[in-house]
Amino acid sequence: MKYIANCDEKIRLDKYLIDKLDISRSKVQEMIKQDLISVNNKKVKNSYILRENDIVEVLGELQNKTGAEKEEMPLDIIYEDDDVIVINKPSGLVVHPAAGHYTGTLVNGLLAHTESLSKKDILRPGIVHRIDKDTSGLIIVAKNDKAHEFLSKQLKDKSLSRIYLALVQGKINHDTGTIDAPIGRDLNDRKKMCVTDVNSKEAITHFRVLERYKNATLIECKLETGRTHQIRVHMNYIGHPIVNDPVYGYKKKVTSFGQMLHAKTIEFIHPKTNKRVSFSCDAPKEFYEILEKYKEE
Repeated sequence: MKYIANCDEKIRLDKYLIDKLDISRSKVQEMIKQDLISVNNKKVKNSYILRENDIVEVLGELQNKTGAEKEEMPLDIIYEDDDVIVINKPSGLVVHPAAGHYTGTLVNGLLAHTESLSKKDILRPGIVHRIDKDTSGLIIVAKNDKAHEFLSKQLKDKSLSRIYLALVQGKINHDTGTIDAPIGRDLNDRKKMCVTDVNSKEAITHFRVLERYKNATLIECKLETGRTHQIRVHMNYIGHPIVNDPVYGYKKKVTSFGQMLHAKTIEFIHPKTNKRVSFSCDAPKEFYEILEKYKEE
């Protein structure tokens, strides 16, 4: 299994693979020791610092466990052409294969839908960015490497715009706000992210209040950056976690539905036409059913 490193800052090889493969540090270090991991076809140490476009190859037992297979599944395609696909992902669907989710992911469905997917990352063909399993809404898929690179550049220079609908716990009194707080991995629980100054990246979320209820607030969030769990972490940080969030929320889940977070609008410059395009979609009916319960309180 090969990966092309996309590094916007210095990162050790072992840390990169821990996040990429979702396995322990000891497992990664053991594989490096056994020469099951190479960079640019050369043996390297755990502490090797990756550079942009380094080719990381993983050999051995993980190779057969991470390859995605074609699986027929219904896809809610909002738009498709020769370069991109815009999909409305349902809550509960994992975007790409990883530990514990080697089948039934969006990538499995995409492979059955089309043979034209970018190959910048073999484990995640076509995936330019991701949204959490229990977050619904729009995601862009690249159908070739040129489109993938073009869209990735927009993520980096922040010209790709994403707007989310979110129901958060508690009442937010001010109408608008900006959360500018760096996000990194939680040192006590590597599956979680948190606001921290340790090994973190810039994270900025803008929000505005759409409607207030007795015990919750409906807001619209616009991402200026795109860190893992960014909105969930930021809203929890200011004391208003997403309703139904099983990880960052501080109250029991309302229903079995995922967190009340929906990627409703995405705007980007099309890789072929160079024109700005925008796509939007409504939140799922379960989102509005839960919203009604809060309106009635």
